[in-house]
Order: sequence, then C-alpha cells, then structure tokens
Amino acid sequence: MASVESATYPDTDPTPPSDASTIAHEWVTSFNQQVLSAPNYACVSHLFFDESYWRDHLCLSWDFHTFHGVQNITSMLEHSLNAKACMLISIAIDGTAPSREPKLAKLDSNGEILCIQAMLDLKTKVGGGRGVVRLLKDSKDSLWKAYTLYTSLQSLDGHAESTKFNRPSGVEKRKEGSEPAVLIIGAGQAGLLCASRLKQLNVSTLIIDRNERVGDNWRNRYRSLILHDPVWYNHFPYLPFPETWPVFTPKDKLADWMHSYAQSMDLNVLNSTALTKALWTGIGWEVILTTTFPNGAVRTRTLRPRHIIQATGQAGEPKIPLIPGMSLFRGPLSHSSHFRGATPNGNGKHVIVLGSSNSAHDIAQDYYNNGYDVTMIQRSSICVDPTRYFKGKGLYTEDGPSTEDADLLSYSVPIPVLKRNEIEGTRILEFQHKEFFERLRSVGFLVDSGPDGAGRKLKFLEKGGGYYIDVGASALIMDGHIKVKSGEEISSITAHSVILTDGTELPADEVVFATGYKSMKDTARNIFGDKVARELKDVWGLDEEGELKSVWRGSGHPGLWFAAGNLALARYYSRLLALQIKAVEEGWMSSA
Repeated sequence: MASVESATYPDTDPTPPSDASTIAHEWVTSFNQQVLSAPNYACVSHLFFDESYWRDHLCLSWDFHTFHGVQNITSMLEHSLNAKACMLISIAIDGTAPSREPKLAKLDSNGEILCIQAMLDLKTKVGGGRGVVRLLKDSKDSLWKAYTLYTSLQSLDGHAESTKFNRPSGVEKRKEGSEPAVLIIGAGQAGLLCASRLKQLNVSTLIIDRNERVGDNWRNRYRSLILHDPVWYNHFPYLPFPETWPVFTPKDKLADWMHSYAQSMDLNVLNSTALTKALWTGIGWEVILTTTFPNGAVRTRTLRPRHIIQATGQAGEPKIPLIPGMSLFRGPLSHSSHFRGATPNGNGKHVIVLGSSNSAHDIAQDYYNNGYDVTMIQRSSICVDPTRYFKGKGLYTEDGPSTEDADLLSYSVPIPVLKRNEIEGTRILEFQHKEFFERLRSVGFLVDSGPDGAGRKLKFLEKGGGYYIDVGASALIMDGHIKVKSGEEISSITAHSVILTDGTELPADEVVFATGYKSMKDTARNIFGDKVARELKDVWGLDEEGELKSVWRGSGHPGLWFAAGNLALARYYSRLLALQIKAVEEGWMSSA
C-alpha cells in the first residue's frame, strides 16, 4: 500500500505581518469575489500556492476530498461551479470569540514557519459550516496566499440541533414498535456518538449490541486497561467529562460513563441483541434481530431501516494464527480480546505474549506485575511513543481551546501537511529521547519511525495499529524484566512450550495472542454476506488524497455506513456522518 506523500512548503517571505486581521479579511474578500461570486479562475494562483491544499468535508460536495495545488483546485472549481454542484456560497472571518480571530501561529513542528491562522464561518446551499485558513506570504509576488484551506459542513438549514437556547422543553416519549430510520450495530464509542448526533437531527435511531450492558465492550477487557490518551482528548459531545475526571481513564470508569451517557442522552439501545439476517431491498434494509433474555428466552423482531451503521469497532474479528500443536497445549491459550487479566501470584510461571503493540505491552506488564516470567515475541518493528501526556496532548489541554475549536484546528490540517509535521516531530521526539530508544534497541527490541518517518499517528491512520504509547512496559523491557525475542514467529506449540522459527524452545504455561484483528470489511461480509461485501470499498487506511477510506462516508453500498476510530475521531466525524444521513433522508444526496 502506497503511503501518502509528505507536503512541501512554498517559498515564503518570513517578514512578520503588521496586521494579521486585515490581511486575513482581505484574503477572504478576494476569495469570495474571485472564486465564489464571480469566478475568475486565472485569479486562483493569486490566492493559492502550487503547494497549497484545500481540504473539504461536505461543503463542496457530499464527500471528503483534499485538493492539492493550483491546477487541481482550479479544475475542481471549474467543474463544480460550471455544473452548479458546488454547495459553498461564501466564507467569513469568525469573530465570535477573541480566540478565533486571525493570529500568528506555528505551521511546522519546529516553529520556524509562522502563518496567519484564521477560523472561518461558512455558508452553503444546505447549511452552515466552519473552516480554517492558513496564510503565507509568497516570496515571488509578495501576495498573501492560502497554504491550507479547510471547509467543513456543521449544520443543515431548518434542522438545528436541540441544544442550548434550542433545547427541548421535556423528554420525548419513545414510541414502542416504531421503525427506526437508522440501525446502528455496536454500542461502543462510535455507535453511541453517531446515535447522539442523529438524535439532534431528529433521525430515529436504534442501537443494538450483543453485550448485556452499554460499556461492556470496555468493561469486559483486561483489568489493567487504562486509556493512553488524556481526558481532554476524549470528551464526549454534548456531555464532557466532569472537571474532576482523571487524566487517564480506567476502562471500567469509561464503561460506566458510556452507560450513563446513553441514558442521559436518551439513546435507544437494545442490548443482548444480534442482527441475524440482513437483506437489501433496493430502497432499504429488511433485518431480523434476535434478543436473548437472562432467563434464556429469545425474541425475534423484523425491522426495515433505511440505513445501517456498522460500528463494531475499527478492528474486526480476532486474528488468531493457526499454529501446529495448539491443541496439545496444556495451559490457557487465548487472544488478547478475551484476556481479562493475569491471575495473582504467578510464582514464576512462564507466559508467552505473541505481538508487540499496545495490548501486548499492557498484557505483558500485567503478567510481570503479578509475578510471572514473561517473554514477548515481537514479529516486526513498531513505533514507540515515550511521551507522557499528563498535561495534555497538542491542542487538547486544560488551558487550551474549547474541544470543538481544538477539533476544528486539528482536522483542518490536510494529511500530507500533518505527515510533514509528524516527520519533523518524530525527529525531535527521537532526539529528545535518544537514550530511551538506544536502550530499547540494545535489548533487541525492534523500533521504527512510522511510514516515511512520520511516527505513530500516521501508522494509526494508514494501518490502524503497530505502535505503543509507553505507560511503563518499555522500562520493564529495557531492564530485562520482560524478555523479548524479535523478528521471530512461533512455528509450533507443544504441551508445555513454544518453538520459534529459529529453533529456540521456550517454556510456556500460558500463551496470549496479541496478534490483531481482521478488517471491518471482513466483519461486514459475515453480517451482510458476499453480495454486499463485493460492492464495498476498502475500509480504513488513507486514499490517494489522504482521506480515510470508507469510514464516516459512503461505503460503496447504498444504505451501509462504517463508523470507527478512537474517541476523538468519533467525536468529530460522527457529526459529519449524521449530516450525510440526514441529507439522504431529505433527498439532498444519494447513499452509496
């Protein structure tokens, strides 16, 4: 899979501007006049660099796109404006708060390039939006031009969210037996957040989940699991964590919060329920749901939703290798998804953990802390991030911008520009923690710097895994408390040992496969069958423009959507997915 190319910076005049606000307002005026009101395509080069990016989420079309360079931006505008397909009408400087007004900001990780950054208010044919422009001064013609422009739909005319001054006067009674327009499979963070966004747009939604309670997808995981991202990064929409919330959230605390969130947001959730049959009729779905009650009774129900959101997790079914001799093994052998925690007082029992990403490290650390002799089998290199995010992460801090503004600024960065920043940031990280990485490598642990040196964030976006945010296991590896065998696989298993591809035999009383998961597309095939799966595009990873493939956007099959990612990703993109579904319901866009 080809990696997204890293951005290049244009040749610019580094002289600080005398008045950032005036320059930003003048650029916006020129943009409105020369691009939107009375298009003059020859003037695009006066507003953008050859190296520029315009990232758009649902303002130019009902999809996600990133256009690179004057030629591509001009071609896009000519096509969409001539076809009257462009939904964007005008942009304006957002002056609703001092923090949103034009200001100087760092463009690169080194802080060597300063830009004028301005938040924008947008008007489209269907609703309102927000955006961000970052301006640099061209060294060739001394014009201020946009290096990055981001436009994002945030609301639909006539369908305002029921928040703040528009909040409901009471609680709407749920109609028993009513048909939902949307069925969401999975009550994890992606499913809950999609449901809460759809509820605000008055789209009837039902969530189903195999688990007995909302939050069990976290509650049933290993006991030592704690979120590696800080609280400011993980807020839920409409109902942020309280000010007393810990920086790093234990999994049971998150599970309980998800349960209370579903109740507080009046979400319609049906637990202990599976989708046992799904048929696309050409205009919607006909599905059979099976609910199992505590007494063993089973009830089936047929529904006809127009949309299904598969929110079963970024990963699919557990990927368990088939290794000769597995049936001979006398001890516990499990996948990390089924691991609940090490039994206390291991008394030196030997544990083999196959894998080396986040879960593998957490599980190995848990075993060591409970007195086991632990060996990690590392099949390939990973990214390791030694940063401790006690005070926050990027824009997400106690004294940073609001969560909505932080999200806007974060997602306004086109992925090629993000990659350039992450390459710079990874170099800085590896220099600042040089001893840390040297010690890891000295014990044979395989460390990489991510795609083209862009670190773990790009590895997450491109591959969905292959990294570890250190919360203590790295020191145990450096000190030899967790042993590592790198670049090897398990070739066979005996009753009390594993044999590696290099012939090494390691004693084993327990084995855990932290070997990852199949794709969401594989899960979709299991749920909907081969006919539907053949129409689906690839799910997850980045397309040639740097946008996520098929997640939060059209899947390739009408009426079927994918929702996945961490809390921050789900918080931002759930609104965009809800807007698309509402647009389909209103007849403004097609679903595919």
